Amino acid sequence: MSQRTPSPPSPREVADSPQAPDAIGPYSQAVMVKDTLYCSGQIPINPDTGSMVTESVEAEAIQVLENIGAVLRYMGMGYEHVVQCTVFLSDINNYATVNDVYGRYFNEQPPAREAIEVAALPRQARVEISCIAVR
Repeated sequence: MSQRTPSPPSPREVADSPQAPDAIGPYSQAVMVKDTLYCSGQIPINPDTGSMVTESVEAEAIQVLENIGAVLRYMGMGYEHVVQCTVFLSDINNYATVNDVYGRYFNEQPPAREAIEVAALPRQARVEISCIAVR
């Protein structure tokens, strides 16, 4: 029985945008492989202060989507390149508010998406969003 020789890994580029919060664990803001960008979940950390935005669910959602935008721009992309998002909510009752904010950023040809209620998010955030974008 012959063993298959593993192919070398695809070249990858790691995002490290100074306009988005630093990762708070052993992960990257995003990783680009060929034309696909895999963005880690963003929570509402203000990248200028390092503090959580907590005034309202709406303010949290805005900060999360601004953070995503900063990572996208750093990698030469925009919201129009996003093909899929996952929205994590600590309370599904916040769905309508987050959905309204989300629609301001993805108003034309919105990406595929799922929204999931979870028991908790890092730093007691109420909203986290991850996405995949294609150049």
